[in-house]
Amino acid sequence: MVSALLSSSIAVFAQTGGQERVNPFLTEFNTPYGVPPFDQITIQDYREAYLKGMEEQKKEIDAIVNQRSVPDFENTIEAYDRSGQLLKRVSIVFGGQNSCNTNAEMQALSKEMAPLLSAHRDDISMNPRLFARIKEVYDNRDKFNLNKEQSKLLEETYKSFERNGANLNEADQKKLRELNQKISMLQITFGQNMLKETNAFKLVIEDKKDLSGLPDNLIAAAAETAKNLGMEGKWVFTLQNPSVMPFLQYADNRALRERIFKAYINRGNNNNEQDNKALIRDLLTARLEKAKLMGYKDYASLVLDTRMAKNEENVYNLLDQLWEPAIEKAKEELADIKAEIKKEGENFEPEGWDWRYYFEKAKKAKFNIDENEIRPYLELNNVRDGAFYMAKRLYGITFRKLEYMPLPHPEAQAFECIDKDGTSLGIIYFDFFPRESKRGGAWCGSYRPQSYDKNGNKVLPIVTIVCNFTKPAAGEPALLSPDEATTLFHEFGHGLHGLFKNVHYSGVSGVPRDFVELPSQINEHWTFEPEMLKVYAKHYKTGEVIPQELIEKLDKSGKYGQGFATVEYLAASLLDMDFHTLKSIPKNLNVMDFENKVLGKRGILKQIPSRYRSTYFNHTMGGGYTAGYYSYIWAEVLDCDAFGAYTESGDIFNQDIADKFRKYILTPGGIDDAMDMYINFRGKNPDIKWLLKKRGLDQTPAIEEKKGGK
Repeated sequence: MVSALLSSSIAVFAQTGGQERVNPFLTEFNTPYGVPPFDQITIQDYREAYLKGMEEQKKEIDAIVNQRSVPDFENTIEAYDRSGQLLKRVSIVFGGQNSCNTNAEMQALSKEMAPLLSAHRDDISMNPRLFARIKEVYDNRDKFNLNKEQSKLLEETYKSFERNGANLNEADQKKLRELNQKISMLQITFGQNMLKETNAFKLVIEDKKDLSGLPDNLIAAAAETAKNLGMEGKWVFTLQNPSVMPFLQYADNRALRERIFKAYINRGNNNNEQDNKALIRDLLTARLEKAKLMGYKDYASLVLDTRMAKNEENVYNLLDQLWEPAIEKAKEELADIKAEIKKEGENFEPEGWDWRYYFEKAKKAKFNIDENEIRPYLELNNVRDGAFYMAKRLYGITFRKLEYMPLPHPEAQAFECIDKDGTSLGIIYFDFFPRESKRGGAWCGSYRPQSYDKNGNKVLPIVTIVCNFTKPAAGEPALLSPDEATTLFHEFGHGLHGLFKNVHYSGVSGVPRDFVELPSQINEHWTFEPEMLKVYAKHYKTGEVIPQELIEKLDKSGKYGQGFATVEYLAASLLDMDFHTLKSIPKNLNVMDFENKVLGKRGILKQIPSRYRSTYFNHTMGGGYTAGYYSYIWAEVLDCDAFGAYTESGDIFNQDIADKFRKYILTPGGIDDAMDMYINFRGKNPDIKWLLKKRGLDQTPAIEEKKGGK
């Protein structure tokens, strides 16, 4: 190991012309706007910065606990909040790159660092002398004349230490350390297995007739994929969503639809080295053991204690309230699908690989609309500029493209966000297309969160939006599906949240998981508003604005398909909750049998799989949304009600409402309680009627009965 590191150092020394090379993390980034110098960072830089970062923070913690001064907010709470700057810096850059531009070395380093980082965090959170000082400040908080943000930081810091084992006895702390390390490693392994499983499958088509039904842009993209894999003249489809989902939607060949569908829903369930079933059982067992060690009845109770929902009963109440009307709506859609099958002279029972295909036909029959009619008006750069236009109309901000910038990947774009007063709000990256080094889905992250330095100067955020949109063939424009356009607006909402945030302490920068989707999901409402479409939806060849006739079709068909969409989402949310409300984990737990049982007893249609089946449900098994996947629908109650404020005013760009949304929702971080923030903006509690209306569930018999009091 030492000789390998030495050889690496000699190679780097030679590359720099004999000058000693400095690890970029150990000095200020000498780049525009202080962004990370992505192309200069080596795997050894990450490793060295991680180790040194942990060492530095340990010294900073020692300095806090060894001082003779009486504990107060500045020398204890603020000092703790500002500790570990190097470790935070390397962690956030590595985390971003490991998600969007990973390789075998980065994945190995992730596993190497996981137990060290877990032990480091535990050393801090279980440091009795540090907790004693924090507790003394907390117990005497009335003496310190703290402002609201400082009070919130003190409260969150104290509760965080309590929730991370500070009050446990020595034996229980030892057990908690072991569980934390185990959970961390299992979560990392789950995500890596999922990425390998997604990349492993390729549907190779050699006969052109098997492409029947597929749109030209998808065929061209498949040909490009084949060419890149050394299979020129063939067509390759993958399990990346922009490839598999339109294939299921349009491919006439039912046998091929079945093959790619089964490959998609069985990721992590193939009894190979990447099989996740036993790993899930071990992970659920460790999480439950941790929860009970901390005094909770199950893992969901531990998680929800700090969320808006507060407890699992409130989560189930919301999910159950929506389940029945969603199932009824899905049954209506299934009847339409069966009718389309009969129209073709067939008499088979539809399966999961038939839903999207025949639903597309049913939608076209009902509304005379085809998604491929819309795509030419949703050229990627135009949609992005449409999101920029929305932000300018609402908040007065603008975006300036930056050239010659270090980029997180060569395909990424960089922009500076400029506030209405001309000051800079930060940098935002966009990285749009799938690749094997990028995990699936779409997300908004950060390469530097907004903060203030020790001299009181504001540090501007560096935000990154990462997607997996349909990649065009060489020389062709990227044309988005309506879902992809909505995703861009969604993630851009997260980006605005990161750019507008203005807090002084990292300990109060975050908001509860079931509130964090409000800033993103409200943006979705503008995507297909007629006033917006006339600005950005222009034909990529002619520049023609989308015709009014097509806008009307979009509007009329907008709620169609919400049965399927709501059921598949609720199924995943219920599965997540059902796993994490278990009070015991059988040693022989079969996770797939459990999934089938808990969803089957609720009456899920066999044609609708959970949006994420257990073995590739990275939101919950990989961490992040554990016992929290319900958060999207919880926040949707908020975002639909919030957009209701605009529609009630008669102006979707109402400046007064936008100013209040920025002030009370996008700027304060977690300084206020989440529901207080919402009520400060809206002036009242949210009403679920707006969500039901948006999803077209307000007219189902289940809802009508409740309205009538039956």
